[in-house]
Amino acid sequence: MNKRLNLTVDRTAKMPLAEQIRRGVTTAIENGVLEPGARLPSWQDLAAQLGVARGTVRTAYEKLAAAQLIEASRATGTRVAQRPRAVVKKEQPADAGSFMEIYLEMTQGPALFQMGVPATETFPATLFARIRANAVRAEASSPPIYPDPRGEIELRREIAGYLAVARGISCSPSQIIITGGFSAGLGLTLSVLGLGGQSVWVENPGFPFARKGLELAHLSIAPIPVDADGIDIDHGMRHHPDAKLVVVTPGQQAPLGPALSLKRRLRLLEWAAANQVWVIEDDYLSELQLMGRAAPALASLDRDGRVIHIGSFSKTISPTLRLGFLVAPRELISPFAEVAACLAPPPGPALQLATAEFMHEGHYMRHLRRTKRAYAAKRQALLDCFRASVDASSIAAPGLAVLLKLPRGTPDLAVVREVSALGMSPAPLSPWYVSPDSAESALLLGVATAPTKNLARSCDQLFEVIRRFS
Repeated sequence: MNKRLNLTVDRTAKMPLAEQIRRGVTTAIENGVLEPGARLPSWQDLAAQLGVARGTVRTAYEKLAAAQLIEASRATGTRVAQRPRAVVKKEQPADAGSFMEIYLEMTQGPALFQMGVPATETFPATLFARIRANAVRAEASSPPIYPDPRGEIELRREIAGYLAVARGISCSPSQIIITGGFSAGLGLTLSVLGLGGQSVWVENPGFPFARKGLELAHLSIAPIPVDADGIDIDHGMRHHPDAKLVVVTPGQQAPLGPALSLKRRLRLLEWAAANQVWVIEDDYLSELQLMGRAAPALASLDRDGRVIHIGSFSKTISPTLRLGFLVAPRELISPFAEVAACLAPPPGPALQLATAEFMHEGHYMRHLRRTKRAYAAKRQALLDCFRASVDASSIAAPGLAVLLKLPRGTPDLAVVREVSALGMSPAPLSPWYVSPDSAESALLLGVATAPTKNLARSCDQLFEVIRRFS
């Protein structure tokens, strides 16, 4: 039965084995895997199958019988009790055209050309799994106490060292706050700043999920155009001089790709300091900038403590970790720690300590070097494939994506939904714009998830779909 039910026990878990067995059987009954009248093995047989004490299974069976989920008799053995089958409520789909529909479409996968997801073939998964398993065992044997809400000091030290070397940021571990990824870092920052009702500059086009988060925090969106030098600082100062927050991707603008020029960086920092404006730096690519050496972080130039630097391990390790960090200005260390303690605690210590060891032993930096080489090769192969089919002016290579402009009038959202049936999930460009009227129709194809085999076939399928909508 344990094979049919996939019933397993975890001896490292804090939950007693008898309770694990009880929950496993209960779930199987409620989900219809075990129907009324189905026979269960005796508690002696199940104990032998699972490798646990017979008394453990007997305790679980007694609890199941007390809940009237199973019945036992000498004549018929132990069977699932007759009871009305629970009605399983289906997950309600997101409303058509809603933010959640677009969010789910853009994050579904795994799929070819999906953005924001790292390549699995370049990551030392076995090594990281071993380090993580050791951390889980150490956590299980440690006293059950509440962890530091700012994050484990070992990881904060490693991140501070990494930022000094790779991003040019001079900060202490006390300024590092561990978060559940970029979104959690953004939410934590907005809670600390308390700028509800104020105006915020956002890049146009810019990351739609961050923009939605700002709206949910009751900030007034001020879209600022982007050109070859990044966000247009002078435009923002002319049209929205009262803004109290700027959210920017200076390393490589998302999604168009240009780095924020040094002149504009200095202009932004000077204006922010003079007008008491906060700047959130979304360092979404970190070191994974494929054109030459990565541009230093904006925070590396900040001398007035106006920049809050937010990064994550989603694109370098995996988004499933939900692990990130931020660098708090010194004057905000205490407010950040307080909000983290009360409203936004970080992921569990085991994950943090495993990541800290992964970085401390040099595995992280070696992984980044290998990944950059692999991604650069993938991007070049994708560009070569596209150049054989479309004019070079229709192609750009921002960040970890290749941008493919669509023929005028071609709906990028419709194209994306059509190619999803082919196992592809490029991102439509239009949702990145604040206003649909100014949106350009294009596709963003993730480099990391581009196929290494049969790339030409995938490109041909993509262009066939595009032609149908043109």
